Amino acid sequence: MKALICGAGIAGLTLAWHLERAGWEVELVERAEAFREGGYLIDFYGAALLVAERMGLRERLTEARHPVDEVRYVDGSGRPRSRLRLGAGGLEGVLSLLRGDLARIIADDVRAPVTYGTSVEAAEQDGRRVLVRLTDGTSREVDLLVGADGARSRVRELAFGDVAPRYLGHQVAACVLTDAELSRRVGVRYQMLTEPGLMAGAYALGDDRLALLFLRREPDPELPADPAAALRRHFGHLGWILPDVLARCPEPPALYHDTVTQVVMERWHRGRIVLLGDSCQAVSLFAGHGASMAMAAAWILADELTSDAVDPADALVRYQERMEPVISEVQRFGRRFIQWMAPSHRWRIVARDLILRLAGLPGGERLFVNALSQGGHNLIPPQHTTVSPS
Repeated sequence: MKALICGAGIAGLTLAWHLERAGWEVELVERAEAFREGGYLIDFYGAALLVAERMGLRERLTEARHPVDEVRYVDGSGRPRSRLRLGAGGLEGVLSLLRGDLARIIADDVRAPVTYGTSVEAAEQDGRRVLVRLTDGTSREVDLLVGADGARSRVRELAFGDVAPRYLGHQVAACVLTDAELSRRVGVRYQMLTEPGLMAGAYALGDDRLALLFLRREPDPELPADPAAALRRHFGHLGWILPDVLARCPEPPALYHDTVTQVVMERWHRGRIVLLGDSCQAVSLFAGHGASMAMAAAWILADELTSDAVDPADALVRYQERMEPVISEVQRFGRRFIQWMAPSHRWRIVARDLILRLAGLPGGERLFVNALSQGGHNLIPPQHTTVSPS
């Protein structure tokens, strides 16, 4: 069986890992010109940790983690408003990783070739195969075409037409700076400053690096032509470390800047074309779980495709039946959580600070972890003999 996966991010790479170990011939294409390093800090836990364990990647992920010993909200002078101490190792069962580091660890274990700077131009199918024409002028004939190419998926457009992502009224930006003094000031804790409609967060990564995340309430989904200037305009007056940080803000692509969206679709597959990850399951920054859900979905899809005497059409139906309820639940949570991650009113900031203080009471941390980790474990299927970490 041959599969072409469009998108060499976490979802696409994870699926490639599983399919090639089940004996499939796999190729990936990626529209970015090179492997995407960096990205913002993510919390990796739940079902995805079980997938990583079965892939033999848990030890490498643990080595790459950035322990967070405290979550702290500060004011414009850098004084704490509220905090939650997590201990020297961070939350039990949660690994804090840069998105690019997670993708790199998976990519290092994938043998399938990746062609960068290339996407899918056209696709035709006859029920038995998919004929794919790529943007580099070459063609492929495959048994399965997978669109793992993000919320603005080209494969989704070809298979389903124009499916507009659901804009959640916010724009996000992230970058990594190298500055020993700022890194020391922030320390091994995740610090955030919030004002109504604005959130800026920072975390020291080691080696004098500082990861930064910005979130802004914005009714207009159109992205600014100069995102660095827009960040300085909207965040530069807030104080804390922001004037120093924004004076050195890089330009894209070192500066990631995008809208916060979800993708909600009735169907994730058509014939022998199937969607995976953010192309059909984007849960948004507010919900978290994105990388975890991408890895879990890739495992589920591979599990169905590699079952004995499988019919590909039936496999794709079962894949969606198993994943869709979980994705829908996480998406609903994300829409509810918007007002707490980036509060639009000051009273919500006060309420959030109170909740965080209560979480710091005895037993509060365990409830915090349970809230993060609940759900998803029942997604992980029994391991087929065709899928192993060897």
